Amino acid sequence: MIVALWAVQDMPTADLMTEFYRNLQHNPDKAQALRQAMLTTMKRHPEPKIWGAFTLIGEAK
Repeated sequence: MIVALWAVQDMPTADLMTEFYRNLQHNPDKAQALRQAMLTTMKRHPEPKIWGAFTLIGEAK
């Protein structure tokens, strides 16, 4: 499960989740898929309050 530790705007969240699922198709490791999604989102939205809110809870694989 991916959760946000604080409220994040809808559009950046949609960007991050789209990237996460795109990465997950190529790599079943959820932690790595989230990391790559965060790095991609960070390029478009450099403020840490946007991409830094998300974390993975549960097994990463």
